[in-house]
Amino acid sequence: MRLTILGGGGFRVPLVYGALLRDRAEGRVDRVTLYDVDAARLGAVARVLAEQADGVADAPEVTVTTDLDDALRGTDFVFSAIRVGGLEGRAADERVALAEGVLGQETVGAGGIAYGLRTIPVAVDIARRVAALAPDAWVINFTNPAGLVTEAMSRVLGDRVIGICDSPVGLGRRVARVLGVDPDRAWFDYVGLNHLGWLRGLWAGGRDHLPRLLADPELLGSFEEGKLFGPEWLRSIGAIPNEYLHYYYFNREAVRAYQGAERTRGAYLRDQQAGFYAELADTGGTVGGDGSALGAWHRTLADREATYMAANRDAAGVGERDDEDLGSGGYEQVALALMRAVARNESAALILNVRNRTTLPALDADAVIEVPCLVDANGAHPVSVEPLPYHAVGLVTSVKAVERAVLAAAESGSRDDAVRAFALHPLVDSVAVARRLLDAYTDVHPGLAYLRN
Repeated sequence: MRLTILGGGGFRVPLVYGALLRDRAEGRVDRVTLYDVDAARLGAVARVLAEQADGVADAPEVTVTTDLDDALRGTDFVFSAIRVGGLEGRAADERVALAEGVLGQETVGAGGIAYGLRTIPVAVDIARRVAALAPDAWVINFTNPAGLVTEAMSRVLGDRVIGICDSPVGLGRRVARVLGVDPDRAWFDYVGLNHLGWLRGLWAGGRDHLPRLLADPELLGSFEEGKLFGPEWLRSIGAIPNEYLHYYYFNREAVRAYQGAERTRGAYLRDQQAGFYAELADTGGTVGGDGSALGAWHRTLADREATYMAANRDAAGVGERDDEDLGSGGYEQVALALMRAVARNESAALILNVRNRTTLPALDADAVIEVPCLVDANGAHPVSVEPLPYHAVGLVTSVKAVERAVLAAAESGSRDDAVRAFALHPLVDSVAVARRLLDAYTDVHPGLAYLRN
């Protein structure tokens, strides 16, 4: 079975390959094709993967290419993790937004809109090439903004594109840990959009354990989300929000923290990864504490995880992340479980980004949402959930309206549609600011030149 990774020179690709190395079952992936527009980054990542595979019997064969059609032709699965404009683009998104006093995070607010506007045309082109060259392939989308990009690609590929994110799984596992519940035997009642969802229940042994957590302030404040939001707020809404909702519930504090930071997150990652790739390109020197490319990658990854959402923790006054909170939901494990379920017809329950159908009555059938799904050889099927409370419905429908305006702008090239996307977002809330944001973004991003008229 063959897997193609788009954005194959990306820093987190070794996580996916490591998961494949641990998958010893029959019918596993035996060929991996890495595609990227940057040949140097491809070479660096290929070095890391070669060291990962050293001594592993029957490790998946790895090939690299800068030709998209070659990468896609005849593949079984496509894992899309591209970053249009690179980390320099993300840093610019953050910088432009903060200059206007609004949030510039890569998936939330003005930054997410700018990133979506330049990513969707590329993602749709990829979807069309997949449809032409590998019509039976399944696309697993991790490209941010994940829900928005998945919805754009679904207009070409239908249900054969499925979005994944590690945030809901990471949240569920942290809550399960503090409750003493085995996360692999728990059902997470989670619903919303990508980076805009709520854990409303954690079921195991025939009962919901979340009320026990909400009733215990000490336990509630003992993990990442409890520290970010505070036990009082979590009890007030009766749910545990995805960490990205901190940008909504504590927006002014988050903006001040980002404005006061030495560097934005995008600028930090840009500089960090530039150092990593430069180190691997210096073939005359040593890399990593043990002189290996893999060692350099592990060291860089550990620093990346430890500094995740640092500005938000500063805004909440909670300091550095605890060791037990450092592990993410493991998006590579979600991707592998999804591939297994589809390829081997092994039933799995996963939180995924899929078309709504009738799951959330407030949204239409084609709106991509993030909910628990049952997965089999026919794809991912969203599970019916209880209705959202009004405060959540308001945010979900507002942000979905923004996403639809972004999709309209990407399709039409209309400046009016793009301004509408910025102005309607609850974290922008000004038509005048929306116009200035679009002007600034089109000035710094050549890929947004199609919106100048």
